[in-house]
Amino acid sequence: MNALFGGARAFLGVERSISGRPWRARLDASGEATALALAQAHGLDDLLARVLAGRGIGVAEAKRYLDPTIRDLMPNPSTLTEMDAAVERLARAVETGEQIAIFGDYDVDGACSSALLIDYWRAAGAPEPFLHIPDRIFEGYGPNSDAIRALAGRGATLLVTVDCGTVSHEPFAAAHELGLDVIVLDHHQAPEALPAATIVNPNRQDDLSGQGALCAAGVVFLALAGLTRLLKTRGWFGDARPAPDLLAALDLVALATVADVAPLTGLNRAFVVKGLQVMRNRARIGLAALMDAARMDGPPRVYHLGFALGPRINAGGRIGDAGLGARLLTLSDPTEARRISQELDRLNAERQGIEKRALEEAIAQADMQFLKSNRLSCLVVEGSDWHPGVVGLIAARLKERFSIPSFAFAFNGETGSGSGRSLSGVDLGKAVRRCVDLGLALKGGGHAMAAGVTLARGRLDEFRSYLNDALADAVDAARDADALVIDAAVSGRGVNIDLLRRVERAGPYGQGNPEPLFALPEQRLADAMVVGENHVRARLRSGDGATVEAIAFRAIGSPIGDALLRGRGEVFHVAARVSANHFRGVERVETRIADLARVQ
Repeated sequence: MNALFGGARAFLGVERSISGRPWRARLDASGEATALALAQAHGLDDLLARVLAGRGIGVAEAKRYLDPTIRDLMPNPSTLTEMDAAVERLARAVETGEQIAIFGDYDVDGACSSALLIDYWRAAGAPEPFLHIPDRIFEGYGPNSDAIRALAGRGATLLVTVDCGTVSHEPFAAAHELGLDVIVLDHHQAPEALPAATIVNPNRQDDLSGQGALCAAGVVFLALAGLTRLLKTRGWFGDARPAPDLLAALDLVALATVADVAPLTGLNRAFVVKGLQVMRNRARIGLAALMDAARMDGPPRVYHLGFALGPRINAGGRIGDAGLGARLLTLSDPTEARRISQELDRLNAERQGIEKRALEEAIAQADMQFLKSNRLSCLVVEGSDWHPGVVGLIAARLKERFSIPSFAFAFNGETGSGSGRSLSGVDLGKAVRRCVDLGLALKGGGHAMAAGVTLARGRLDEFRSYLNDALADAVDAARDADALVIDAAVSGRGVNIDLLRRVERAGPYGQGNPEPLFALPEQRLADAMVVGENHVRARLRSGDGATVEAIAFRAIGSPIGDALLRGRGEVFHVAARVSANHFRGVERVETRIADLARVQ
């Protein structure tokens, strides 16, 4: 392994790569010292020590980080504002056999949160909850009065909303008129004025728990832990009726955490580490069926949660039956689980076709906006024939392609539903809430990295103009900090299973816990070819005689893709990540190209 450059010096001398970014070493002099201390104190190899040091892990935290446990990281649920009141009300519902209704969001987090509650209620011997997942097109996001009236009409007396409800003033007023108590288990950013309900949300402004990184399923897990504790003290659980096994439910918490792009640090990371272990047992019939439908090979990894299982569960909410995902996750019938999984797989393929057509139009609109403006801080695109279920995906693709906060809107008449995705350091949820306060948007909310908006068509230009002004400074700062951060340099021969195993010990990686990025110096490009619709596969020849097979995903039409397809015979420094690829039972190292720099 080559030595890393410390401080702000260019890594391998790269001040401007093919993608236009400088390369910098993740470790400065202090980080180098921490890595050395980690290696010496814990007997870690140099590379793993550097990866840990680069993620802020010191000598005292290393052991817990490498083997995180729920017990060590789990907070007292009572530290969340109004948690005790929520748990007391839920306990009373269990003890009296009260009929509850669950209102969940139509995404993965909402589906997993709903399934957590349903499974718990069954195990606790309480009546089966009613479940309502709103239709994205006809009902939109969050609780609505018509659905609440229907649930009350069926006999529900307690409404529990998950992954939604923090801003639902009017629907909850209707619920109270119908005699329903309301509990909210949510994580979205909250305004100062909250609706009339028992609201457990670590991102409400008066919550001091420090658990704001949790997704909704994480909040539900804490609530169920608190509920179990209370019901045990009251004698509800004992030898005759054992308490539900919450650790067995961590597969759902892990799936929601990854799919909702929650930071994989602290408790969230422990949720995912332990949840993946649970998932490997394939005990949840619905998830096992979905893994088969997704043609997963090898043990489940974070990649599978984010790019195989999550999109299929989301497909029901995007273009099909919004309740399919939540129902699948609670099934005990393998035949029905297989049927729903196959339907979600079909819907996901259909969603991909819809997304592709809309994305082509969105990219054309984005190109035009860049031509018209020399200082663009936010892309806002729209289509009258776009499916509302894919606007979040379009926004994510635009953000990824252009490195700029992006919104996509699907208009149906004079009103449109939109979704936005942001850059690290640019708070989109805050900007959207301000648009609602100013009357530019009809409703909206979210968190820093993602937001949803309902907008009148006549306000689109004002909305676009406001965001371009409001986000300008934050976007400039994000771009200034947009260096490619390298963890270490490795030779071509060093890209092997042993490297992968060492890297995996510090995982799983995701938002807030960046996947290690390695530089492969002076690689001669032997060949490159297009694979699939928009990927480029490359064969690299290293100075040590090794050949590295690598791939650049979604690179067609990008500077990296163009450089690979036109650069046979040229010598590049290559920045890449490594991961496991299982095919027909054989594990291989997959080298994923992140950037290139020509060797001068």
